[in-house]
Amino acid sequence: MIFSFDLLINAIVSGILIGGFYAAVTAGVSLSFGILDIVNIAHPAFIILGSYIAYIVNADFGFDPILTSIIMAPAFYVLGAGIYQIYYVSFEKRGQESLRGLAFFFGLLFITEVTLILFFGVDYRYVNAPYIGPTWHFGAIDIPLRIMVPCVVSLLLIAVLQLLLTKSFVGRAIMAVAQDQLALQLMAVNPVRIKRIAFGISIATASLAGAFLIIIQPVEPSVGREYIGRVFAICVLGGMGSLPGTLVAAMLIGIVESLTSTFYGPSWAPAVSFGFLLLTLAVRPAGLLGR
Repeated sequence: MIFSFDLLINAIVSGILIGGFYAAVTAGVSLSFGILDIVNIAHPAFIILGSYIAYIVNADFGFDPILTSIIMAPAFYVLGAGIYQIYYVSFEKRGQESLRGLAFFFGLLFITEVTLILFFGVDYRYVNAPYIGPTWHFGAIDIPLRIMVPCVVSLLLIAVLQLLLTKSFVGRAIMAVAQDQLALQLMAVNPVRIKRIAFGISIATASLAGAFLIIIQPVEPSVGREYIGRVFAICVLGGMGSLPGTLVAAMLIGIVESLTSTFYGPSWAPAVSFGFLLLTLAVRPAGLLGR
């Protein structure tokens, strides 16, 4: 291991930028799992789907991947609302959402991945954008725009979602449905409709996260598997249902992984990051900003 102050600073900066991307990837899981208690392990598959849509539109028309993802977000919302309705009728309504619901989302993960393989194969795909190549230099610090731009937009996404949850009626209803559905019904609000809206929003975030992913690295259909454990770990570490906690946890995991990869090698990064998760939860079981 060769240590230098410049290397340390760059590793921390890189970890913060990657952490911003992790926050966008985990935001949807924080809504579905952290608030609605729906274990959507297929969420990374929808992120990959968002990546491929950004790739297709970029390759055929030259549109910016992030702009494409924003335009496609309403379609992902409708997809998410439809998936929740199927999940509710088939499992939640019957009280079978635990194991069978998990199998349902595993099936969605498998079907999405296989469909993408059938259409696109297993070759890596990438996009072109003006900010993918350049790097900003501030003294000894290097900031690749291909990571900084997704990080900045991710922060905006988290801020918008937090404002939605805390300042709007729908957002407060989403928070309430996780705590007391009966009280919500007494206020003439349909909990199923609120859950459908929340799950649709969680899938809509996958559109943006998918564009961020293919900007940062080339993708192929099975890449999403790498993020299943990480997104749930960040969600739990930050505190169930806490978007600010998700952001803080994502930044910390990004920094820990970056430092480990820089000084000890990439193979150690997952083990050290999950060790950090376990250590933190041992001290604070509710997560960093959990109640």
